[in-house]
Amino acid sequence: MNKLASPTNSNTSVGRTSFVLLLVIALLNTMGMTIIVPLVPFLTLEYLAHATNLAAIVGWLTAAYGLCQLIAAPGLGVLSDRFGRRPILFICLLGSAIGYLIFGLGGALWLLFLGRIIDGLTGGNISILFGYIADITKPEDRGKYFGMLGSAAGVGSLIGPALGGLLATINYRVPFIAAAGLLLLTLVCGYFLLPESLPKEHRIISLAVSELNPLKQLASAFRWANMRWLLLAWFLYAFPVSMLQTTLTVLMKDSLGFNATQAGLAVTLVGAVDILVQGVLVGWLLARLRNIRLALIALALVCLSYLVLGSLAFLAIPLILLIGIILFAGSGSLVENALRGLISEMVGQHEQGRVSGATQSLQALGWVVGPLVGGFVYAAWGPFQAYASASLITFLAILCLLIALPLLKRRHELASSRERS
Repeated sequence: MNKLASPTNSNTSVGRTSFVLLLVIALLNTMGMTIIVPLVPFLTLEYLAHATNLAAIVGWLTAAYGLCQLIAAPGLGVLSDRFGRRPILFICLLGSAIGYLIFGLGGALWLLFLGRIIDGLTGGNISILFGYIADITKPEDRGKYFGMLGSAAGVGSLIGPALGGLLATINYRVPFIAAAGLLLLTLVCGYFLLPESLPKEHRIISLAVSELNPLKQLASAFRWANMRWLLLAWFLYAFPVSMLQTTLTVLMKDSLGFNATQAGLAVTLVGAVDILVQGVLVGWLLARLRNIRLALIALALVCLSYLVLGSLAFLAIPLILLIGIILFAGSGSLVENALRGLISEMVGQHEQGRVSGATQSLQALGWVVGPLVGGFVYAAWGPFQAYASASLITFLAILCLLIALPLLKRRHELASSRERS
């Protein structure tokens, strides 16, 4: 069992310089990750004899990434609780850069898989950034700062796909090399400018090897009685998101005849909506609806967005794509902030890294199952069936939150009574 260096749970105040640097790192990191999004199917197609297998192979590539994240994410979270956020963040950034280079340079289909595997094993950088935020903010302020960090990531999501689509006009491999360069730049900025957020007295003193077991981390997360339904809702949201992100570019190519540049611009719209929602609406809505109500409403909109996008299978109209992307990106941003806020409120400071790793591993589990299911259903039965399935799974996440409502209400009442006393 892990031991804490100190029982103290008090949060440090947010340092302006540190937080600005954190936003810059989130921006560069997300640019690096999203610059390749519209290119994966087009580059993969070069290694396939039959284009009909594209959705399935992209699904397998994405699942390989997700499986490796599932294996590594809990350990990265626990290691960041033991050794601090900085060193683990730097390892993640370096590994992802190497993975992008291997995938981009390619040469054979197995090298594409190798690149995704390396990136997956070291792909915990976003969860480390959220753990950093949890270290330097008070519990009641975390939703706001999570939103600001999400906004910076949204700017990266806006720039990345558009830049990737433009660079693809030179060669499909160029964006992957550019992504690796951006991640290395992020690493350099963080190394010289970003201080450690987790003081030694708040770190775990000892670390058992068993704590790095991803299955144990998942099981221990669900042993928290007050977390089970929230974590299950998180998984049931992440699962279909991975189905969409795996097949959306293929859907645009098949239904609308989009090329890599057009697909990149369409994915850029996701980032634009994300910035608008996280920068303008998240704080305003949280102040009026609270996390749980916001999560329920946003999940319902996500369900609708899948059905709209799936209708492209028989209504190949660009306006439908536009409406579907706006619905998905806007409501998805609200869901992630609301659910992260709910989950973060349930644990103390010394467990933020662990719970962050648990959510990351659940998301990674979704990235194992979702791409396989999405790619298979898309290839076997068609895009509408794949997106209707995603809508149904998201509806199950709504049911999980409704089941968790009484517990969340009691938790809120207890926190309110403590504040009054």
